[in-house]
Amino acid sequence: MHIILVPGLWLDASSWGEVSPALEAAGHRTHALTMPGVGASGTASAGIGMAEWVAAAVAELDRLDGAVALVGHSGGGNVVYGAVDARPDRVEHVVFLDTFPPGDGGSVSEFPVSDGVVPFPGWDFFDEPEVADLDPQTRADAAARTQSVPERVPTDPIRLTDERRRSVPATIITGTVPASQIREIIEQAPPWAEELAALEHLDIIELGAAGDPTGHWPQFSRPGAVAEAILRALR
Repeated sequence: MHIILVPGLWLDASSWGEVSPALEAAGHRTHALTMPGVGASGTASAGIGMAEWVAAAVAELDRLDGAVALVGHSGGGNVVYGAVDARPDRVEHVVFLDTFPPGDGGSVSEFPVSDGVVPFPGWDFFDEPEVADLDPQTRADAAARTQSVPERVPTDPIRLTDERRRSVPATIITGTVPASQIREIIEQAPPWAEELAALEHLDIIELGAAGDPTGHWPQFSRPGAVAEAILRALR
């Protein structure tokens, strides 16, 4: 199976570098993407928003023959879900790595803007549970590889038009929210989680264990566990 890997904000294709080999060894073909405008100036990336990121994932999907799975980390979850909406008959499975599917009009989040781009805000910007499993060296190495993203991308609303997207098999690989809590959210179905609750075929895989949790960037802290979780999702 082809596996398209979409990074979250501030990351590029190389962020999947320690995950892809295990997927390839299992017989899959991986296609890690760097999204449009990553690392570009505010002037050069002014016309790039979430729609352009979704279009880039769809273009890669259209380029491939055969079965395709999509994996999106963090804000990349919006990208892959937009691609599922655009091509529901072409996607075999969609995997959300520590993120939820957005509803129509949903966005990633807001972050400080500088010179027309959104630079990586630093690890201190995030809640401790999100980064607790990243040791100092891993933080330094990962931060050194981050790049800015176009200003519009984090806050652009995604547009979803084809309800067939909800029938595509989906898996959430969660590092920061216990699976039991996600199931409670689905049962309660608050407005912000209506799309999550509407998924027809959803599995949840929890990384880590009690007393040994993972954070929001497990592809850096535990790439082997992430690869195994993706393989489990696609079995």
